[in-house]
Amino acid sequence: MGTERDRDPEGRARNARPRDGLGRPLPYGAEGVERQPEGIERTPEDTLAEAQDLLDSGKPFHAHEVFEDAWKSGPEAERELWRGLAQLAVGLTHAARGNPTGGASLLRRGAGNIESYRAEKPYKIDISGLISWAGALSAELESDRGAPTVDPAIRAPRLRPDG
Repeated sequence: MGTERDRDPEGRARNARPRDGLGRPLPYGAEGVERQPEGIERTPEDTLAEAQDLLDSGKPFHAHEVFEDAWKSGPEAERELWRGLAQLAVGLTHAARGNPTGGASLLRRGAGNIESYRAEKPYKIDISGLISWAGALSAELESDRGAPTVDPAIRAPRLRPDG
């Protein structure tokens, strides 16, 4: 006899365990961080503001979920932009969790996915700055001098020069 899986209100399998600020599951009954609702359609402005707040709070995993919503619900022409931003947030998550190899890989992949938007600068996103940030952090993670983990709030990128 198998154990019953957690389900969301629509009946989809979804782990109901609380999560910490980096998205790691905690034991049932533990106090966790409020999870981002899934499937929310936000304006690009709202997406960027909410994600920046989460990044600044040291919650890059949760920022990734906000970007993922934009990636899945936004126009086709912007999918790689939002996917790349989600990958940058997950790269920072891995770095904060002590996984420098995974962090560097996702940072480089995310930077590659937003590269084609460099000239356009959609929504005033600092694409060049994000690519530079990702390159510097991934190089640090790959070096011997890299810390085993990074503080995600301190190392959070600025999505826009003014924000």
